[in-house]
Amino acid sequence: MTGNHKDTSITRRRALVVTGGTVAAGGLAVAGYQSAFADTTTDTAATADATATSSECMTLMSSVTEGPYYLDGALVRKDITEGKSGVPLTLRLTVVDATDGCTPVPGAAVEIWHCDAWGYYSGYTTANPGGSAPAESEDGSTANDNTYLRGYQIANANGVVKFETIFPGWYTPRTCHIHVKVHTGGEKEDGTYEGGKVNYTGQFFFDDTIAEEIFTLEPYSQHSGSYTTLDNDMVYDGGGASSGLLTLKAVHKADPSKGYKGFLTLGIDPDAENTGAGSGSGGGDGGTPPSDAPTGDAPTGTPPSDAPTDSATTSS
Repeated sequence: MTGNHKDTSITRRRALVVTGGTVAAGGLAVAGYQSAFADTTTDTAATADATATSSECMTLMSSVTEGPYYLDGALVRKDITEGKSGVPLTLRLTVVDATDGCTPVPGAAVEIWHCDAWGYYSGYTTANPGGSAPAESEDGSTANDNTYLRGYQIANANGVVKFETIFPGWYTPRTCHIHVKVHTGGEKEDGTYEGGKVNYTGQFFFDDTIAEEIFTLEPYSQHSGSYTTLDNDMVYDGGGASSGLLTLKAVHKADPSKGYKGFLTLGIDPDAENTGAGSGSGGGDGGTPPSDAPTGDAPTGTPPSDAPTDSATTSS
């Protein structure tokens, strides 16, 4: 698969500055969590490793757009799959304060959302993902069409959150990615997270070699077409971990279908605010197709009026 959907009208390559753990107001630092990822690794050890990398924090000069598929009211839960099929993906993310020596940010709420194996987002299940894919309704799952693959987790005392999900698919003209917001100052209420402010809006990305191997497996292989690689993506700016590139470890090296574990440290400025809404100049539009893309690629209509509630299955 090759990337042939690059939008040449978007020129957003941003400078990255080594700051020794300090960012300007509104900035974000993201450093790769480089120790071996294992279920036996303690959160304390994770935090120690994150703090040790504080001198290597990279400042991302601005957040990127939240994209066209955001919905309010995601549930606080660890497992966001709701039965959606795909290669298992465990995310371990550590939130640190880049303005205070990369110390942990306990209580930070990390919110993620992404498409399913065929490129469909909950809330927008009829939006055409491009290429040729079965209808979202043909996946056979019992997932709630308004809530699947969306969720919050609240950081523990060491700034760590964990999610259980699936490896995302792709849609035209974007590369494989996961959206993320980091909130502070709010609280869990009625199964979701309310109040506070958004300190960071960004996206996580995946190595092309791993993604393309995953996409040869079921159910991903049922979505055919031209996959956009990292180099041709309209949002990813080539900055590696500092721009959201996850470090991935295969659960079983000889069998990618067994899943992956991904990890990253997110260094935020808790005093900053960036919702990502309408920030096309800060990193592309996050998914609106170029003028020559097939019609229907962008989401249509408005988010459903019956916003997600805690009636869906939740877990801490």
